[in-house]
Amino acid sequence: MSDLFGNDLPSAQAPTASGRSKAGGAAAVEAPLAELLRPQTLDQVIGQSHLLAPGKPLHTAFAAGKPHSMILWGPPGVGKTTLARLMAHAFDRAFIALSAVFSGVKDIRAAVEQAQVHAAQGRGTILFIDEIHRFNKSQQDALLPFVESGLVVFIGATTENPSFEVNSALLSRAQVYVLQPLSEEELLQLAQRALQQLPGLHVADEALQTLAAHADGDARRLLNTLQQVQVAAQTASVEQVDAAFLQQVLGAQARRFDKGGDQFYDQISALHKSVRGSDPDAALYWLCRMLDGGVDPRYLARRIVRMAWEDIGLADPRAMQITGEAAATYERLGSPEGELALAQAVIYLAVAAKSNAGYMAYNQARAFVREHGTDPVPMHLRNAPTKLMRELGHGKDYRYAHEEQGAYAAGEHYFPDGLPQRPNWYRRVAGGLVAKIAEKLQKLRRLDAQQDEDAGQE
Repeated sequence: MSDLFGNDLPSAQAPTASGRSKAGGAAAVEAPLAELLRPQTLDQVIGQSHLLAPGKPLHTAFAAGKPHSMILWGPPGVGKTTLARLMAHAFDRAFIALSAVFSGVKDIRAAVEQAQVHAAQGRGTILFIDEIHRFNKSQQDALLPFVESGLVVFIGATTENPSFEVNSALLSRAQVYVLQPLSEEELLQLAQRALQQLPGLHVADEALQTLAAHADGDARRLLNTLQQVQVAAQTASVEQVDAAFLQQVLGAQARRFDKGGDQFYDQISALHKSVRGSDPDAALYWLCRMLDGGVDPRYLARRIVRMAWEDIGLADPRAMQITGEAAATYERLGSPEGELALAQAVIYLAVAAKSNAGYMAYNQARAFVREHGTDPVPMHLRNAPTKLMRELGHGKDYRYAHEEQGAYAAGEHYFPDGLPQRPNWYRRVAGGLVAKIAEKLQKLRRLDAQQDEDAGQE
């Protein structure tokens, strides 16, 4: 057992799930279940198979025995700290852990001095900094010389996008690994493991499913909730926890939030259809209902951006810009400040002009391509960067639109030869900018028809 700087401490009896040592007597501090179940080997880690499965990046790094600086980016409770500790153990490195929330340059200097002591003893050091995005530029810059020199292997953990929150100089010296929320199946596996450490607690399958949904991919939240449920069950003398009792323990949030279930997707559907139906009040209601129920605002941000492209499209191109900026604002500010940006984006989408013309055209074009395969590119449209290609006829008779009247080559054809008829995927939809686009396209089609008529008379 070691302290913050990896120094050996006197061994002690490991605490049990109840917080008491095996030798009896109350432990000084009751260890959270999440700490008691922290994996001691790579095989015990649940989740992150895209990084830890054989042949994947971190599995390869563990097998090679060569640590490298990295940033672990992912939501809370997915194993960032656990992986850092496992690396220190696997690579036989001293482990120094700092939290950017509580630490400053002075703490970095102290960690470096301790790393220098380890180096003099022939032992390397892993410097783990949790919430690295909380360090300002000067604090991050203070790390650079020691990362570059190899005195420490730097591992940072962050819940925020490192592209925005980590200095480019530090970012360029560290590999970024993206950790994913645990799936419901993985959370259920973890819950079964935890129940083995909670004697006397029996949870029905339906309640376990609710717990997994409530945890929303966060292993720590799942384990802390299980401890809360254990205490409540003991107090109420409940032998088996069912869904009804669990709802009493968790309160209203568990009833509202049903991630992955019908209620969850019904609310998303209601939000989307309120936007499509141009009802800003209803759209705002469903957004706030989901936020209040615990839905990840990042998920909502993605859906809101999608609504802009699907239901507003070119009728109001500002919708795409506003929703994209709202999503970026939330990434930067988080909750609750960033949620205001999402709310105003939803209001804008609801009142904006609507068009699904681009969405429908894209779907029809994709279906057409799947059905008709790969027809050759017409010779006049082919690239001709070399003399041989020009001699073979590539680009011959191509008409440069900018040299034509109105910058439009009337009658020119851009589809593969032999199509039965010209597709008409992008169709006129009334309202907003799309109406003006439709008018322009109609004018250009008339020019094409006139050109074809003139060519037929020659």
